[in-house]
Amino acid sequence: MAGRVKNDSEASRRLRNVLVIDVGGTHVKILVTGKRTARKIPSGPTMTAQNMVEAVKQFAADWSYEVISLGFPGAVRGGRPTAEPKNLATGWVGFDFRQAFGCPVKVLNDAAMQALGSYEGDRMLFLGLGTGLGSALITDGVLVPMELAHLRYRKDGTYEDYVGLRGLKRYGKKKWRRYVEDVVMALKNALQADYVVLGGGNAKKLKQLPKGIRLGDNDHAFTGGFRLWEEVWKDERACCVVQSGGAREERGRRTP
Repeated sequence: MAGRVKNDSEASRRLRNVLVIDVGGTHVKILVTGKRTARKIPSGPTMTAQNMVEAVKQFAADWSYEVISLGFPGAVRGGRPTAEPKNLATGWVGFDFRQAFGCPVKVLNDAAMQALGSYEGDRMLFLGLGTGLGSALITDGVLVPMELAHLRYRKDGTYEDYVGLRGLKRYGKKKWRRYVEDVVMALKNALQADYVVLGGGNAKKLKQLPKGIRLGDNDHAFTGGFRLWEEVWKDERACCVVQSGGAREERGRRTP
């Protein structure tokens, strides 16, 4: 069971067992420090925040954890969801995750959490090709969660309408792949990214990847969740700072 701690600063001063929760439209995946195999919990349009908490407590009952990283499928500011998720039930905005779990909880956009786990230095753009289109940018070690999905792509739709699941179903794989390549390269150039990491369940449906584009791994969301609680993320290539709602929270330092 999760143990209570006096405060978040105390939790951050030493390494603790972290439970990472990756909330998705079809499954909630969980993994705890020291384990290699994630557990899946069915989600869907009837799952509220309270339902999720109860299910996670049940599925993680035999795991020991003291703090939690929660990847949320939507916009997050100041560590709180700012809008209800499209593919789940309502009740997420304003929900007190710390009180519900009984331990400190850091909430981050799910794409940003996977981006943090995928980062290997320089300026990286992460795009999650799933039900929708997740996005995050890490530049000079600063993680900036983004909401590019609903920007207008063509007259009749947004980026998400064309490269998300709706676009895949509407246009078929062949056209969808062309749209993905066009959107990815346009965003890479616009944001001057050194490379792009493509995550999400539909990324594996791509046949060829242009130079500077590579496939991610959904398990990197867990890596990102663990990194959120590291006092110092030492990486010879980069440091990482989480930026959310104007606040900057250092998660690591560049090593010489």
